[in-house]
Amino acid sequence: MPNGPLTLPARLCLLAWGAARPAAGAAHRPGPVRAGALVELARRGLLTDEDGIATPADLDTNTGDAVLDGLLELVRESYPHPWRTWVTLRARVTLDAVREQLVAEGYLRAEKRRVLGVFPSVEYALERTAAVEMLREETLQVLRGPLPVADVSERDAALAVLAAAAGLLRESAPGRRAEELTERAAAATPGLRGIVRELSTAVTAGAAVAASP
Repeated sequence: MPNGPLTLPARLCLLAWGAARPAAGAAHRPGPVRAGALVELARRGLLTDEDGIATPADLDTNTGDAVLDGLLELVRESYPHPWRTWVTLRARVTLDAVREQLVAEGYLRAEKRRVLGVFPSVEYALERTAAVEMLREETLQVLRGPLPVADVSERDAALAVLAAAAGLLRESAPGRRAEELTERAAAATPGLRGIVRELSTAVTAGAAVAASP
């Protein structure tokens, strides 16, 4: 993919921008971005599943990524919660941090404005449209095939599953393909399959709420 260094939450944020045209609602949904951050931390072994609870593996290890470390600190300092709860609990914090990161890397542009001519506000615009389009097309190819699932990277598999569940690709994978991609996403991380399923269900529910009148 053209965005190899980008983390899962950053990629999901960009896919939300791609899915937002002509309306911008999807770009402001924090749930998929937070779900991506949770999966990223679980992939790295920094969050584990303890009877359905997102549990820090230790109190000291960090990733070096401001977005992921911010969420890890929040989980460590908070009352224990199930994975589904973390998809929405203070999720705007993660979305804001990802957008700032994407501005710094040139994917988004921050535009300062004043609401009602008084209150300062920041609006974001997509800067690297071509890169986001390429990311979207490659994620769709993962979702549809014909590339064998075994040849898909674990991160790309997780991205496709979460993006489809959140409605960011405007289509879903066939049942068998979606299951195979979920298995692939969890291939190297014990317990990750159940986490991905739980988070996918949560972002699907969030998408349904967002789409309701």
